[in-house]
Formats: sequence, C-alpha cells, structure tokens
Amino acid sequence: MKLFRWLFVAAITAAPFPALAVDPPYQGQMERLSEILGSLYMLAPLCGDQVTDWRGQMAELIELDEPDEDRRARLAGAFNAGYEAYARFYRSCTPSAEVAITRLLTEGDVLARDIHQRYAE
Repeated sequence: MKLFRWLFVAAITAAPFPALAVDPPYQGQMERLSEILGSLYMLAPLCGDQVTDWRGQMAELIELDEPDEDRRARLAGAFNAGYEAYARFYRSCTPSAEVAITRLLTEGDVLARDIHQRYAE
C-alpha cells in the first residue's frame, strides 16, 4: 500500500502542469475601466449621448491590450457587469444618472491616464 501511495504521489508531482498566465500589474485597473465603459454604454444614451461609442472603445481597449482568452473574458465580464449594474435601476435620464455619468467619466479618465503613464511602452 505504501508503494502505491508513493507511486501515486510521484506520478502527480512529475506530471507536467500547464503554466498559469500571470496577470499584468494593471489588470485590476483594466477590469474597473471595463466596468466603467459598460456603465457608460448603458447610461450615456439615456441622457442624450448618441455620439460616443462606448462599446467600440471597449473593443479598442481589448485590441490594444492583446489579453489572453482568460483576461479577455474577465474584461468583457466586467463590461457586462457595469452595464447590468445600471440597467437594473435606470430607464430614463435622471439627475442621479447625470451625476453617475460625470463620476464615471472622471474615474475612467483618471484610470486610463494612470495605466498609460505607468505601463505604456
């Protein structure tokens, strides 16, 4: 029985494991920026912004970052979560929606600048 256990442990530890991808240091910021873009994609048109293509900006963000499939899925998930968070509460432009848009734009601008200044090549 001890021999079987030893062989099992040896086989498990010797088996090659796929390398796990390491997130870049800005991943959390990118996910928050994606969430903000999703929120703006939902809110901005309610308050009259028919010009800005927030979904297109999200696609460009992903294209420029060139994430692996796992990170791409997390960024898309954050975008969708941002959209859904505001879709639950807003059906029309309200003063609180306008305040939320202003705050999201400010936070998104700060995040985008920080990511670019700290990590752009």
